[in-house]
Amino acid sequence: MKKIFLFLSISLSLNTFGQSETRFDKIDSLLNYLSSNNKFMGSVAIRNNDEIIFENTYGYADVKNKIKADNQTRYKIGSITKTFTSVVILQLIEEKKLTLDTKLSRFFPTIQNSEHITIDNLLSHSSGIYSFTNDLDYPTYAKLPKTRSELMKKIKAGKPVFEPGEKAEYSNSNYVILGWIIEDLTKKSYADNINTRIIQKLGLKNTGFATGAKNEALSYEWDGKNWKDASKEDMSIPGGAGAILSSASDLTAFINALFSGKLLKQPSLDTMITIEKGYGKGIFAMPFAERRFYGHSGGIESFTSSLIHYPKEKLSIALLDNGQGYDTDGIMIGILSIYYKMPYRFPNLKTATVDVAILKKYEGIYSDPNFPLKISIKEENGVLICQATGQESFPLNPLSDTKFNFDPAGLELVFSPNAMTILQGGHEFKLTKEK
Repeated sequence: MKKIFLFLSISLSLNTFGQSETRFDKIDSLLNYLSSNNKFMGSVAIRNNDEIIFENTYGYADVKNKIKADNQTRYKIGSITKTFTSVVILQLIEEKKLTLDTKLSRFFPTIQNSEHITIDNLLSHSSGIYSFTNDLDYPTYAKLPKTRSELMKKIKAGKPVFEPGEKAEYSNSNYVILGWIIEDLTKKSYADNINTRIIQKLGLKNTGFATGAKNEALSYEWDGKNWKDASKEDMSIPGGAGAILSSASDLTAFINALFSGKLLKQPSLDTMITIEKGYGKGIFAMPFAERRFYGHSGGIESFTSSLIHYPKEKLSIALLDNGQGYDTDGIMIGILSIYYKMPYRFPNLKTATVDVAILKKYEGIYSDPNFPLKISIKEENGVLICQATGQESFPLNPLSDTKFNFDPAGLELVFSPNAMTILQGGHEFKLTKEK
């Protein structure tokens, strides 16, 4: 999952809901608020063990034809597919057709470093294989169907980014290759394996692969006035890294079954959720307050998705979005905050237009002896990007020529000549631009 890193611990304002509302009413109110402001279109499901305790859809599956989404609508789930792929690989290991130490050279000896890359490396993103989706030409490349040999050529064209096992770095190439290994070992297609080993076993009704059926959502981008069609990606390409479609309730059933022992034996699950160098095997650890969730996020075309599970409470949440307008992590923080009755306020959806020349003036490194991090500010494509030392970057929303916010973290930044003031959770820090 794309992680949200904050300067300080999250400190959210008092919630804006009426006291008579239930937590599910409040979650519904939040999602309706985002949807009515063209910040969200999609589906949400919350499951407690085997029972769906909240489920709803917002907006359209097909805007042009005014087809509203419903609980059977299937969304492209992108990289959540990797969790499915990992499950099948670990099943094959349980069947003794494979081991974590099996070398990639057994299957694809012409891939550079294949004699040193293991199945474990592929599962945990520690192979060093370059992610072909990082290529600058990928958006164009992805528009037309590709064969395995064409994809292999693309993957092999990328130079290794590090030696196998040296570190870990997210690579879609790893899971495309794992999908091929599943096919070669079983002599069945990747789709057939997902169908027989997971979908049919669990009785999932709305999970599978693209067929063009009416219940398959399309994805959109908001252009300031209307939802416009997002660029398409040919589904012959993502394979074991991102080809699956599903509904929110099916995804919660899948991850609940995974943690209930219906798909893997406990030692295999323990291996899967062991986090090394920041990665499990097709899964991430996702902390929220004192709780440790497990799951994965996804993004393909303009679909975004998030699937999380808290084993202690057998709580599963799936969030699927086909109309990108607000950060998915921010929405999930809202859902979790409301569910656990933590103080929460609706996002500030105001925005302003700021000239690029003004944004450029704010670029630089900001620091202060009494503040533990240095803050980098950079303009990219008309947006200010903020990044703290050792943390991932995030975009700032302009409220005026001098004031910007990142609402999921309750963060505001106010710029003045050669200085920046950070406002978050009742705290205020003034940093100076380094020369």
